[in-house]
Amino acid sequence: MPPGGGGGGPMKDCEYSQISTHSSSPMESPHKKKRTAARRKWEVFPGRNKFFCNGRIMMARQTGVFYLTLVLILVTSGLFFAFDCPFLAVNITPAIPAVGGVLFFFVMGTLLRTSFSDPGVLPRATPDEAADLERQIDIANGTSSGGYRPPPRTKEVIVNGQTVKLKYCFTCKIFRPPRASHCSLCDNCVERFDHHCPWVGNCVGKRNYRFFYMFILSLSFLTVFIFAFVITHVILRSQQTGFLNALKDSPASVLEAVVCFFSVWSIVGLSGFHTYLISSNQTTNEDIKGSWSNKRGKDNYNPYSYGNIFTNCCVALCGPISPSLIDRRGYIQPDTPQPAAPSNGITMYGATQSQSDMAAATPLLQSEPSLTSDELHLSGKPSLGTPCASLTLGQPTPPSSMPNLATEATLADILPLKEEHGGHQFLTPDEAPSPPRMLAAGSPLAHSRTMHVLGLASQDALHEDSVRGLVKLSSV
Repeated sequence: MPPGGGGGGPMKDCEYSQISTHSSSPMESPHKKKRTAARRKWEVFPGRNKFFCNGRIMMARQTGVFYLTLVLILVTSGLFFAFDCPFLAVNITPAIPAVGGVLFFFVMGTLLRTSFSDPGVLPRATPDEAADLERQIDIANGTSSGGYRPPPRTKEVIVNGQTVKLKYCFTCKIFRPPRASHCSLCDNCVERFDHHCPWVGNCVGKRNYRFFYMFILSLSFLTVFIFAFVITHVILRSQQTGFLNALKDSPASVLEAVVCFFSVWSIVGLSGFHTYLISSNQTTNEDIKGSWSNKRGKDNYNPYSYGNIFTNCCVALCGPISPSLIDRRGYIQPDTPQPAAPSNGITMYGATQSQSDMAAATPLLQSEPSLTSDELHLSGKPSLGTPCASLTLGQPTPPSSMPNLATEATLADILPLKEEHGGHQFLTPDEAPSPPRMLAAGSPLAHSRTMHVLGLASQDALHEDSVRGLVKLSSV
């Protein structure tokens, strides 16, 4: 006999199910709860940018010209290494393809570094930060009431004895720091903004300017290098077989010479212009606007220049690179506020205030005392029913046929006129109170406080007569 058996059959096995203590929705199993994957910040980035490799690569959306730059460099250099370098390495020196290869890889490295990096985008203000900034602006202007008044567009700061204006960005909801500007193509505020270059497919700013300068400078050397040795190749071949036979033997050299001839002038000129900017510690944006030109005044000078060409070049090319401020590969926390939505130049002040501030600004007509069902049950009187239980205490609405009715209601005008009609007292249609919330928000009758001066007895009589008058009107 099995243990525990009392003359009956064997004891049945008891099965126990584990009770899940974790909260789960009624529609899903507690053992198969889905986990939502954490999103990264680049997935909800508000600017007009494209991201690749899980946010490691950041570019502008308009990248068509960038691909054209890649094609021109790759095709021209490829034709040079395929058709010209073998002949030049045998007849002149093998150092020519080696030097060309170093220049090519340096050009491609600086181009990709400029195109794929963060140029120095400034993060946008969160809704709480934007609201706090708006309150500071209101306090600075001596007003705290909400409205549609635009904020001041500039603030003034002193940089090395020079007054610099900080402009307010309506899209990013921040006062831009000195030398920053908003790029209309990428829709971002960029620190030390130089310009937006479609050839590299990105903005040029504080974090990638040095790589942009090394790109155009090395590209100038590569273009001159290829153009010079292509001409040398054609001349040496023409001395051996004639000019026409040389062109037939190496037709790619003609294409290389044409591309390099029409591009070398703009590339070399652009390199010289940015060399001047670096030596004077200016940006393209500042130079085009003439921010530090003497034409604006004798006391106007560049406060960012160190007064030495060598020092300015070292700061621009050899200084430390600041870290990215947008943290595009970071994870979004559940309680992290998102950046404020742009307003396209129209800022509604007071719209971002708390609900308590908005409730204080609503018309006081909504806070008027209202009659409840208990108040309508008058002593010795029958109940008038529930439809009038939420009747709001208001003033009589003037009829449209009385245009000369005075807008200032007095105590005598508000007191109802009682007429004897068969022992009953009731209000006339002109004196009947209007339904709640039917008065205009800006009407002086909607905000009047004359009813508060009535005594308790007068108010009770007025309530009773008003309700009785409404009943009479409905019956008629």
